[in-house]
Amino acid sequence: MIRVAVADDQAVVRMGLRALLEREPDLECVGEAADGAGALQLIRRTRPDVLLLDIRMPGMDGLATLRAVAGDEELSGTRVVVVTTFAVDEYVFAALQAGASGFVLKDGAPEELVNAVRVVAAGEALLSPSITRKVIGLFGRHGTEPVEGLDTLTPRERELVAWVATGRSNDDIARELVISPDTVRTHVSRAMVKLRARDRAQLVVFAMRAGLAAPG
Repeated sequence: MIRVAVADDQAVVRMGLRALLEREPDLECVGEAADGAGALQLIRRTRPDVLLLDIRMPGMDGLATLRAVAGDEELSGTRVVVVTTFAVDEYVFAALQAGASGFVLKDGAPEELVNAVRVVAAGEALLSPSITRKVIGLFGRHGTEPVEGLDTLTPRERELVAWVATGRSNDDIARELVISPDTVRTHVSRAMVKLRARDRAQLVVFAMRAGLAAPG
């Protein structure tokens, strides 16, 4: 059972998300919060696997909440999916840096949100190639910076980290490079350990910071 918490300042949105989650046999909504402070209290009390988080909330907003979750070792088991009305903007850029594991749109299909919860709970990142390309552009405007551990990667690991930063799945990368998905998975996992990446989304952030970007 995947345990999910919801944080959004609009009661109707919270109600809709809860209803959507509770109709799935493998998902459980463990609670709701109307702002960031409430969200932190909720996840400290319930320790959900995934937090569905709105960015724009009164008081303590979603970005501050993300940073608080990422900075608390006791909350490391909770992955955060940002539920936003914006396809991509500076909020997405900031949310990735603050520790978001994925993004879904509020007006997207219900199955997309349910899939997001499952993907992120499994430790993957939910970054579509289209959103990732735009985010890469945003990172480019901010320039590159050193990433600790980057020099310990093998050439193959660096190459695959760059491909991960395109938003492609392991299967997609394997097809592009004509190698097995298991080979991709192995190299990506080793790179995550060396870079101390919390999850695949953070690996994407590290790749973008370092200026690693595979073509296309």
